[in-house]
Amino acid sequence: MNQPLQHIVLIGAGNLATQLGLALHRRGLHIVQVYSRTEQSAKTLAEQLNAEFTTNLAELVPTADLYIYALKDDVLAEVINTVSVTQGLHVHTAGSMPMTIFTEKQRNYGVLYPLQTFSKQKLVDFTEIPIFISANSIESIDKLTVISQKITNNVFTTTDEHREYIHLSGVFACNFTNYLYAIAEKLLAEQHLPFDLLTPLITETLEKANELSPSKSQTGPAQRGDQVVINKHMQLLQQHPEWQAIYKQLTQSIEQTKTIK
Repeated sequence: MNQPLQHIVLIGAGNLATQLGLALHRRGLHIVQVYSRTEQSAKTLAEQLNAEFTTNLAELVPTADLYIYALKDDVLAEVINTVSVTQGLHVHTAGSMPMTIFTEKQRNYGVLYPLQTFSKQKLVDFTEIPIFISANSIESIDKLTVISQKITNNVFTTTDEHREYIHLSGVFACNFTNYLYAIAEKLLAEQHLPFDLLTPLITETLEKANELSPSKSQTGPAQRGDQVVINKHMQLLQQHPEWQAIYKQLTQSIEQTKTIK
């Protein structure tokens, strides 16, 4: 019978590490240590989790059951190669990195990837967040399933390839969309108008996308081929050539998508 993952070391203290750590802590899971290269970050999160903290990878608790690497992709390999602890189950939380990044260093490894946008300042409700897991053994899959189900109702076993496409889709749906929100916010601010004017529109767009599918709910001047409106918008964006270029590219892409159907 699988032994539960009783003691957890959290490697990282950024946005995802903070929210995941708090979610695990609220469910009674014991995070024994937090690592960060920055002492203040490590200490701040550790205090919230009633955990020890360290800024030295050589001082990681060597007897934990689970080591969660919640780090930026560009430092993940370096940290994995630096960690000398080989006991326990080692997982990263990255959407675009393969679990095989652990192969040369660990016997038991995998991925625990929550599909959500995280900020330190805003608590999130993990119960509906999908978590995608994978591991190099059935036993490790079972352990990750048990611990994930403690914080969410949506746990999925997936492959590296599928997770990469899920992450890519998330960048389009969340990160790029939020950047477009930021452009809209600045355009309104230039006219001394509040961003919350768009809240009903944004809410309806999301609800309609979920109900009808995004492809079936597309509207707007590009969708209907309204060149008069498109030209007017391009004129309004003359003081922002970079936003004008984005508008033009998206308009052309929508027009081309219509011809593909």
